Amino acid sequence: MQTHVGARARQIVGLLDLTSLNDDDSPDAVIDLCRRAQTPHGNVAAVCVWPRFATIARQRLAGTGIRVAAVVNFPGGGDNADLAARETHAAIAQGADEIDAVFPYHAWLWGNRAAGATLVAACRSACADRATLKVILETGQLGRTREIAAAARCALQAGADFIKTSTGKTAVSATLEAAEPMLHAIRQHGRGGFKAAGGIRDLPGAVGYLELAEAILGRDWIAARTFRFGASGLLQALLNALGEAQPLDAEGY
Repeated sequence: MQTHVGARARQIVGLLDLTSLNDDDSPDAVIDLCRRAQTPHGNVAAVCVWPRFATIARQRLAGTGIRVAAVVNFPGGGDNADLAARETHAAIAQGADEIDAVFPYHAWLWGNRAAGATLVAACRSACADRATLKVILETGQLGRTREIAAAARCALQAGADFIKTSTGKTAVSATLEAAEPMLHAIRQHGRGGFKAAGGIRDLPGAVGYLELAEAILGRDWIAARTFRFGASGLLQALLNALGEAQPLDAEGY
């Protein structure tokens, strides 16, 4: 049993986007984040930071294989596609390998369905083949399963490489109920990755998402190229399960 727990914990370490998106983040905080991203049990998949810290992160992670993700249109999810594209260009220029862009969920809920496809396509064009595009649906705000499913299909059809649950900045973040239609949308689309983010702080909670994805898309589908967790506090829980004790002093996202 303990061997299985350890294997799951190590697996999740390698799927983790270690995240720091606090309003008061500093260069020193990002440097510490990059240090923690390299664990005795393997490196995380990526660090996720504000665009202004992408250069520092890239420098600190050179040669590690850890990718740098930066957020755009974050956290508000506005519908200005040109602005989101400019933010995407700037983040890539500063060193981002991946872009986590917030879907224009307000406009979507107000009935402007074209805004979603337009903004995602603009970010896709800005990424070109230089960066992975992860689109944050903000499922806690979309609410109903049919809205989540429709937004997921829209984002994938417009060019998203991943669809992601949440910013971690709203009252309701990732849930298994929201993840299920997203994973089905990926299966129906035939391509795309999934990122669970927001409020995932312990190993059992993370394993629930793995098991759901395995049931819908198969165990072999689970890899960093298609599945991520966005969190900060989760890493300490994983290290605790693996026998590490150093505190991380991080808020969970």
